[in-house]
Amino acid sequence: MSAVSGINSIRAHSAEWLPVIGGLLLLYVPTTYDLATGIWKYDEYAHGPIILCVVLWLIWKKREVFAGDFVRSQPAATAPGLILLAFGLFLYALGRSRDITLFEIGSLAPVVAGVCLALRGWQALRALWFPILFIVFMVPLPGFFVDGLSGPLKVHVSAIAEEIIHGAGYPIARTGVLLAIGPYQLLVADACSGLNSMFSLSALGLLYLYLMQRASWLHNALVLASILPIAFVANIVRVLALVLVTYHFGDAAGQGFLHGGAGFLMLAVALLVIFLLDAALARVIAARHPALLNHAGRT
Repeated sequence: MSAVSGINSIRAHSAEWLPVIGGLLLLYVPTTYDLATGIWKYDEYAHGPIILCVVLWLIWKKREVFAGDFVRSQPAATAPGLILLAFGLFLYALGRSRDITLFEIGSLAPVVAGVCLALRGWQALRALWFPILFIVFMVPLPGFFVDGLSGPLKVHVSAIAEEIIHGAGYPIARTGVLLAIGPYQLLVADACSGLNSMFSLSALGLLYLYLMQRASWLHNALVLASILPIAFVANIVRVLALVLVTYHFGDAAGQGFLHGGAGFLMLAVALLVIFLLDAALARVIAARHPALLNHAGRT
């Protein structure tokens, strides 16, 4: 469907969709403003507006769901949709009134899913399953979850970095998550645990697989299973680089521009590794199962 026909279709059903769009804006514009002036300003949650834009773009790509032909051919699932919508609105009200960001943002998924079911039915929900699922990556991780994972990850990253650098002949020692190399001491903080990079890379990896539409479940499973290990290894490389830069060029170099730039570089390299793995798996699977390649090309 072209962009013009999609817009015309939505205009043709404006009486149906304008109240829905107005309600969503009324609920979530204040939430988005609070996020933009709050947690989205911090590096840990800077992916939030990007995720929101991706969700809107993915929904627009599936705009045939809102077309007249889809309306006539697909029965609505009013009762399940209203139940899911009510649950989402309850989460929103609870999160907004109690300042529970997890519930307030997380409510968007059941609200959108409930509207889809109530107005378009189960097939519409199946068409929009990924954009709705992708909303999860907008939700900030709970504090207890972050604390529970960051601690062990920092310890493992510190221990592995110490072993590698010590094996290379550098004078390094470790106390917990504190690395001492030469005259310098470096603390492996929460940002260096790799948890944020794992979260961001998981979102990007899932989006990539969804857009590629690989036909082989084994291919998709292998790429998905590789995302977290790749992110973990990439974060170790980041810590190694920062420790060695600090040792050779001083604390100012290690904690300056290179500290922030290393994070972006690490994420880019990890993405490149995923792309290369995906391409390699595609070649291997296509060589053994040509029908899967042909099927993927038609999706």
